[in-house]
Amino acid sequence: MRDAQESRPAPPVHVAIIMDGNGRWAKARGLPRTAGHRKGVDAVRRTVEAARELGLGYLTIFSFSSENWRRPDDEVSELMGLLRYYLRSEIAELHKAGVRLRVIGDRRRLAPDIVRLIDNAESLTRGNTALTLVVALSYGSRQEIVQAARRLAEDAAAGRIDACAIDEAALSARLFTHDIPDPDLIVRTSGEKRLSNFLLWQSAYAELVFVDTLWPDFTKHDLEVAIEEFHRRERRFGATTAGGR
Repeated sequence: MRDAQESRPAPPVHVAIIMDGNGRWAKARGLPRTAGHRKGVDAVRRTVEAARELGLGYLTIFSFSSENWRRPDDEVSELMGLLRYYLRSEIAELHKAGVRLRVIGDRRRLAPDIVRLIDNAESLTRGNTALTLVVALSYGSRQEIVQAARRLAEDAAAGRIDACAIDEAALSARLFTHDIPDPDLIVRTSGEKRLSNFLLWQSAYAELVFVDTLWPDFTKHDLEVAIEEFHRRERRFGATTAGGR
């Protein structure tokens, strides 16, 4: 048993998940979409625990996109209510388990009480090291990149940076994820095969795995299967192998 564990490849440092399929899960059962979102919270809880058990350093979940604000008001209200519930009911357990919470995205559209809950949760868990849980909330990657480019332009205009010195590192330093390693693996549930404006800059060399499981049914086994697929990939980062591939 020890030899098997020692020969097992190290887990990816950072796994990001596009949680998709709540609505279809509910529709298949004749339930409202909100029931799927509530069930999806259970899947978040399972996946965070699994990520910690599997030794991941970072787990990012795409919980609410900048485009999701265009959904019906009652659905948005339900999702914000679930967010409040999660921040109030789960943070103590996350903290006890050594999980650090980070939230990335545009907080300006969030209700003030949600922003306070986020600030308090991040402050409470800041020193934890077992796992960093990154929640992408009111997040859109194109918007993130535009904001970073705008900051670079402002810094160049103010003389704080030479325009000729602007490089990938300079832009990366102005993203929401400036202190988070790029994802090694991005998993999308529900069978859809697109990134949907999620971590576009950061995913340049990420491995993409698409699974048919709807998010409310996602389990530790599904995460393990995705990681096994990740280990079968040959990551070359734009270079070629010895065989010339």
